[in-house]
Amino acid sequence: MLRPWGALWITAVLLCMAGAQYSSDQCSWRGSGLSHESHRRDVEQVYLRCSQGSLEWLYPTGAIIINLRPNTEPPSGHMAGLHVCIKPHPLSQGSHVFLENNGDLRMLLAENDQAQGTVTCFSLAEGALFVESVPQADISRRITAFQYELVPSQGPGAHMYPYLHPGLVTCKPCSDEEVLMAVCTSDFAGSGIFRGVGSKNRSPAAVTLSRLFRQKSRVFARGAARKRGWGGRINVPSQCIGHPGGDEYLLTGSVHFGEAWLGCAPRYKDFLRLYVRAQRAGTNPCEIDTNGEISSG
Repeated sequence: MLRPWGALWITAVLLCMAGAQYSSDQCSWRGSGLSHESHRRDVEQVYLRCSQGSLEWLYPTGAIIINLRPNTEPPSGHMAGLHVCIKPHPLSQGSHVFLENNGDLRMLLAENDQAQGTVTCFSLAEGALFVESVPQADISRRITAFQYELVPSQGPGAHMYPYLHPGLVTCKPCSDEEVLMAVCTSDFAGSGIFRGVGSKNRSPAAVTLSRLFRQKSRVFARGAARKRGWGGRINVPSQCIGHPGGDEYLLTGSVHFGEAWLGCAPRYKDFLRLYVRAQRAGTNPCEIDTNGEISSG
């Protein structure tokens, strides 16, 4: 719903683009409301061109509009497939976070909701972030802070990330093509077993990997000196998890805000059969060597 003063702010910004302030860091922004304390009605424009980063607004006054875009322009028609996910810092306070589109404001996170640190996602095509300060008698202890990521809503295993599809997560197996692409392009890929299952709906499951083909972030750590393999935790919807200590699985997925999320995960023996068939047909997007590493095909 559009607030009258919100419309005036946004209109004023569009008319005064020459005065917009740009962040010197293309991925993250840090600013202070004290810099325009005498202009509490001001709206500052922030432009970020990165797949992930953070925002920290000290002593919020007025409002800021955060325009997010990837650092490389996606192919035509693919922008709608990108989502923005934000995760507030547990101590974040002093502002409400809205989604702004052509003057309309929709609440994403109220000030009191941010302490939960819950991830919230929306389509990049829906608009920009409008962060509005909450009037306070004393702003000295107020800091609004959150991380953001640009996340594709399609691709191998994307249907398993619950914040992109609230209430719609399914354990639908990935297609053969998705599995082959996942082992080459996912943030992590390896083979291993589930050691423990959390009791909550989306608790991290403990896993042990005997092979680690790739990992974008160090979410899996090598075992002790006399122990082979890697250990770590993967977020898996409870209805999708395998039996602890049972079959070995190909484990692929994505890393969001430092946590691993399961994507495509067929049984490893089924993956090997698929991989061998694709290798014979010359359709493998990458190759796996005997040391558990992959190279472009």
